[in-house]
Amino acid sequence: MSETTSFWLIRHAAVDGPKGTIWSLSAPANLGDRDSIDLLRTHLPQDAKAYASPARRTIDTAKALQLDPVLVPEFAEQDFGDWTGRRHDDLAAAGDEAYAQFWKDPACLIPPGGESFESQVARVRQGIGRIVSDSAIMVVHSGTVRAMLCIALDVEPQAALRFAIDPLSLTRVDRLRGSWRVMSVNQNFR
Repeated sequence: MSETTSFWLIRHAAVDGPKGTIWSLSAPANLGDRDSIDLLRTHLPQDAKAYASPARRTIDTAKALQLDPVLVPEFAEQDFGDWTGRRHDDLAAAGDEAYAQFWKDPACLIPPGGESFESQVARVRQGIGRIVSDSAIMVVHSGTVRAMLCIALDVEPQAALRFAIDPLSLTRVDRLRGSWRVMSVNQNFR
């Protein structure tokens, strides 16, 4: 393993659909913001290996950035189970007790049929453990970026959920020998 690995974490482009929806793996990215995509591409290393979650929106975004990513299941977004495909506002308005309870401890609690954010952090840790290159570009989800920040900062998962991670933003994290360094979080190119 290299002594330092620089991770260039990109959140995928927004999904073209109703805001606040918990999207499935098949939801496509809206690639209409070509200026931001082109500007973001100029900030990426040329010699880095690319990785992406297996979701269509991350693959779409990676291809728009002219990347050919290796798909890594461990980099998938948190699984929201039965809530996938539904809007947060609709779940809250329906009075779903499990949904109301979930937000009391969103890092530890598990959506029906899904997984906790803590489980996502453990999954992401496994995935990054197999990356040994000097530089890695990861086109992933906001939850995956938060999981990386949780790992790098060695904070409780609940604390990592406080980070805002916008579509097409760049977060830079370096894995050093025995420690981590956070270079930037949620850098936008608009």
